[in-house]
Amino acid sequence: MTRNAEKILKFELGKTPEDIYGLATEHYDIDDLTASVASGSQPFDGMIVVPCSMGSVAAIAGGVSRNLLLRVAEVCIKEGRRLILVPRESPVSVIHLENLLKLSRAGVIIMPACPGFYHRPKTIEALVDFMVGRILVRLGFEQDLFEPWRGNVA
Repeated sequence: MTRNAEKILKFELGKTPEDIYGLATEHYDIDDLTASVASGSQPFDGMIVVPCSMGSVAAIAGGVSRNLLLRVAEVCIKEGRRLILVPRESPVSVIHLENLLKLSRAGVIIMPACPGFYHRPKTIEALVDFMVGRILVRLGFEQDLFEPWRGNVA
């Protein structure tokens, strides 16, 4: 988690990094470029960046590995591992679009935080669940967070 992500987490959700770290099996400091996942020789399936700032998008697209998040993204790209970026910036500039296109062409999965509404969400949690469910499906997992679209409803 980047330093800015820590601040946003507190501001938007009233949570601390420790609240989130408790959900993970492993945690690495953002500045620890000696962490095992910073190496292509370390086996792992892939990475999801949620949310992904356009600053991180630009750094990843430019191959700038100034912290562990950016380095692991670079490892995913160079090793052909799955990398999913979930940007939430709006509106996007031509520079943002060019960076996202560059990453998409490199095999990165771009999944903007744009939830569907066909499941008629009643809460913000339902919108979040939709995006999490979509990410899980994209990773090949089954999910029960929302009902998938089944076609036209008469």
